[in-house]
Amino acid sequence: MIIEAILKINPSAVVTVSGTDINTCEIEWHDGTTPISKADIEAQMPTEFDTAMADLRSKRNAKLAETDFHGMSDNTMSADMTTYRQELRDLTNGVTTVEQANAVVFPTKP
Repeated sequence: MIIEAILKINPSAVVTVSGTDINTCEIEWHDGTTPISKADIEAQMPTEFDTAMADLRSKRNAKLAETDFHGMSDNTMSADMTTYRQELRDLTNGVTTVEQANAVVFPTKP
């Protein structure tokens, strides 16, 4: 997560990090990369909510990908499949807490 936070600030940073705790890790900056303060890095690190939403979106996207072939030009998508796919896309609407993200119930695939 530390490297991801660094790359949010400077996408071209060349860096190595030993450790996973921002307060105790060793950060080495390479190839003339300007060092970034640990406070600035920590401000960009994902929260528990960010991680829960990323996990939810990943699962949702996999389910959408499983049914993408229904939308190809040589297929006619059923109304049930259209509804299912829309329900998948709407899953994250209104989710504002980790508990809500972890409690989402996926719709049943037709």
